[in-house]
Amino acid sequence: MQKDNPALDKSFEFAKNIVLLYKSIVSNHKEFTLSKQLLRAGTSIGANVSEANGAISEADFSNKISIAYKECLETKYWLRLLKETDYLTESIFNDLFNKADELAKILFSILKKTRIKEK
Repeated sequence: MQKDNPALDKSFEFAKNIVLLYKSIVSNHKEFTLSKQLLRAGTSIGANVSEANGAISEADFSNKISIAYKECLETKYWLRLLKETDYLTESIFNDLFNKADELAKILFSILKKTRIKEK
């Protein structure tokens, strides 16, 4: 049985929220380009954290966490852009941006610990 993994759990829940938001933007606003970028980046975070859990080495683990962190930063960019172009309300933006920020902090903390070990 797998032990609790906050990064994996939070990134999965975040991905679910991103998928639901994508569906809403596409159906309500008929916007396909920016929202598709958000969908790709926002769901990639959890996919890379999941891959990190199956890493074959510490370097592989660190690399996947690094990618997840970068995807999180990209997701925050797309959220900001969608908000500034009036596709997201302030409350939806704040909720998802704060969740992305929390994820980024968790991932960066993990990344710092793995990179310190490597040296």
